Amino acid sequence: MRADRLLSLVLLLRHRGRMTAPAIARELEVSVRTVLRDVEALSAAGIPVYAERGRDGGFALLPGFTTDLTGLTVDEATALLAASASATPDSLGMASAFASAMRKVTVALPEAQRTAAARVGERIVVSSSGWVVDHRRDEHLGVVQQAVFTDRRLRIRYRSRGAEARWRTVDPLGLVSAAGRWYLVALHRGAERTYRLSRMERVQPLDTAAHRPPDVDLARIWQRRRTEFRAGLGTVTAAVRIRDRRREDLAAIAIRVVAQRPTGDGWWEAEAEFGGATHAGAAMWQLGDDAELLGPPELREQVRSSAERLAERHR
Repeated sequence: MRADRLLSLVLLLRHRGRMTAPAIARELEVSVRTVLRDVEALSAAGIPVYAERGRDGGFALLPGFTTDLTGLTVDEATALLAASASATPDSLGMASAFASAMRKVTVALPEAQRTAAARVGERIVVSSSGWVVDHRRDEHLGVVQQAVFTDRRLRIRYRSRGAEARWRTVDPLGLVSAAGRWYLVALHRGAERTYRLSRMERVQPLDTAAHRPPDVDLARIWQRRRTEFRAGLGTVTAAVRIRDRRREDLAAIAIRVVAQRPTGDGWWEAEAEFGGATHAGAAMWQLGDDAELLGPPELREQVRSSAERLAERHR
């Protein structure tokens, strides 16, 4: 395990350049003390790792140092294959193996291909958070993805919620996968917009080059758009009784968990914020008998009535 971590450290420094000990620790998921011990071990083994002092200091490899790619482990290869499937490496418990594999692959690439790979990486964000998990394949994903990677404008016929479909010409910035759904982040008449691919009725790639600002941070844009969307919803705060093993699921489904406390019997009582009664009801269905909606009474009554109607229909 330590040998693999030492190799990962060398590849990380070769790919990223100078890094601080806390940054390396976060990347490798170890303590700063472990990083310092590993750097000392590498130096003792003849690997030219050196430290730079000062505000912008950190650890780095001597310029010109190269090392052979040692190959992928079984877990790393599996993680790479999983990356192209509907599940994400995080959901399969392979996040560390995936990061290690991608470091090795990136270092092994020629400089031109490495730049292209990094460029693609800046235009895709995979988010595990979301309200409803949906793994249906979007028929326009391939065309949209190609436009994102090649900086081409798109003409899309898009159906917004509660409105008729209409044509828009957009400048793609990137793609986001959240809870199994794909979203296009793009500029429409200079303003940032988010489009769910499943609502695109038609997509036409154009020969015109897209306008893409040089300092686009896709992850930050997505988080900001998501926050703005949630702020526009009529929210409701509910008391929920939840099994200990499902607390993380509740946190992922709800807008946020305001407070929680253990009850001493393997259950917790939590105060969670939802995007209205429909969202709260959907959350309870998703959590099943591992959760109970305690209040407010009118929200609990809505969930109970909905459950009774569903049971009657399937009787």
